[in-house]
Amino acid sequence: MSQEPSRDPNDVLAEAEKQWLFSEDELLRVPSIVDGMTAEEERQLRSKGMHFITQVGIMLKIPQTTLSTAAVLFNRFLMRYSLVPKDGHKPLHHYQVAATTIFLATKAEEHCRKLRDLVIACCRVAQKNPSLQVDEQTKDFWRWRDTILLNEDVLLELLCFDLTIDSPYKLLYDMIKLHNVHHHKKLRDAAWGFLNDAATTQLCLLQPARVIAAAALYAGAKSTGEVFADDELGRPWWAAHKLSLVDIKRACNYMADNFEASAQRPGTDSIYVGLRTPLHSDDSPAKMTLRRVQESTSPVWAGGGSGSEAGGATKRPRSDENGIGNGHNDGLASKRSRTDEGAESSQSGNHEAGAEAEEAGSEEGEVDE
Repeated sequence: MSQEPSRDPNDVLAEAEKQWLFSEDELLRVPSIVDGMTAEEERQLRSKGMHFITQVGIMLKIPQTTLSTAAVLFNRFLMRYSLVPKDGHKPLHHYQVAATTIFLATKAEEHCRKLRDLVIACCRVAQKNPSLQVDEQTKDFWRWRDTILLNEDVLLELLCFDLTIDSPYKLLYDMIKLHNVHHHKKLRDAAWGFLNDAATTQLCLLQPARVIAAAALYAGAKSTGEVFADDELGRPWWAAHKLSLVDIKRACNYMADNFEASAQRPGTDSIYVGLRTPLHSDDSPAKMTLRRVQESTSPVWAGGGSGSEAGGATKRPRSDENGIGNGHNDGLASKRSRTDEGAESSQSGNHEAGAEAEEAGSEEGEVDE
């Protein structure tokens, strides 16, 4: 019997990822929307859930790569689970789903945190009180602990036990190293901020991780004027990565649709302004990537620029064990989220917050946003 040739692990991951990719029309037919929720309401619940993941991650100092995995699991789960109550059945709250995906992601990515610490962080973020005193004798502590442990199996089953996520952060780092621009801080930070923002959207359901990473590199290069050499076969960089420029542009256009309006506010300098391009436009070599450069051990600096003039994220990602940083809140979305959160909190008043806390506490022990 002939033995099958070994396959590239990246190809195996890409094939497994295909079952979790959908069209934009399919995103409008998810279980919650089918059960009567509007598309805008469903989008807001996803946004709140991913914001919860980010805030808990910051409190526990979880690497950004792990938080990205949690966000992917959260989005995938909601493609197969309805958040709408029906027939006397009370569904999981989006905070409960988010907390459980963090628990799964920390184990899958081997960045584990003590369950006690995770429970306390969830209590504090849900109550919007980072200094809340929580101990193992409180009802909230045991309610959150039981929620995470009991719903772990529910999530695993609907996720088909598929916890192997191809991280766009690691892929982006490999691409940056390959093209020898890892010392280009402006490009690197812009691309990293793009990924941080993408983690707050449904882009992971529309495009594979490799396309998202390439779109981040494309956006960073476009914002800095950077160009890359063709490979030894004369192929442009996206073809060398076996990717379609149309898919990369489609991902960039999706991000521009989500963030361009906020990016155009006065005083904002963002990679999303002017990022949108026609899918089938003929990019000139001078603007895209096809200008030949001589091989060198140093990065190619386009336009002589250096430093951190804005091109997306403005903070330098902190290094983790993979050397690609963990970049908490480096993206536009996370900054906007904190700003909007503060504005929303100041406008709603104590009366509304108290009523919301009482309602959520009686059901799930948490405060909805």
